[in-house]
Amino acid sequence: MSGFSLSSEPFTLSRDCNAVMVPQGDVVSLPAGQIGYITQALGGSFTVYVEGNLFRIAGNDADALGKPQPAPLEVPDDATNADVEKLAWDQLRTVFDPEIPVNVVELGLVYDLSLEQTESGQRKVYVKLTLTAPGCGMGDILVDDARTKLEMIPTVSEADVDLVFDPPWSHSMMSDAAKLETGML
Repeated sequence: MSGFSLSSEPFTLSRDCNAVMVPQGDVVSLPAGQIGYITQALGGSFTVYVEGNLFRIAGNDADALGKPQPAPLEVPDDATNADVEKLAWDQLRTVFDPEIPVNVVELGLVYDLSLEQTESGQRKVYVKLTLTAPGCGMGDILVDDARTKLEMIPTVSEADVDLVFDPPWSHSMMSDAAKLETGML
């Protein structure tokens, strides 16, 4: 499955698998043999429908769904801060709300991204991220997903992702492509 689909792909879990309940954000374990449907496969994670509930399964558990894990990231040895910053933005474009088939960058949820290089040559990335609604149960999950994906970048030793609510998010912050995808254009 290449992405969001109006048709769902059936699956049977090949092993026990951790999942996050959507939108509550509770972590649960789905047992081997569990059947369900993949409803969204974007950014290296999966949204699945099981017994009337939605769950998010991380890319490192793709094998439990019979899917390949994402390939590791690479950067050239002579990568500049600008190269790594571009890759950081690309990584944030792989962070999706499990209920919305649009990434957090196109949704306008990333307010700032900066990085600094340490004396050891490693880099620290700083991000300010917001939510479409302050009470969203997936906030911690999105922050953790962003942090994890940024720390997958070679030479990034730490990613500090702050959840902020000022200024409040509005649909006017979305890209035109995101507005079109969600029917808000």
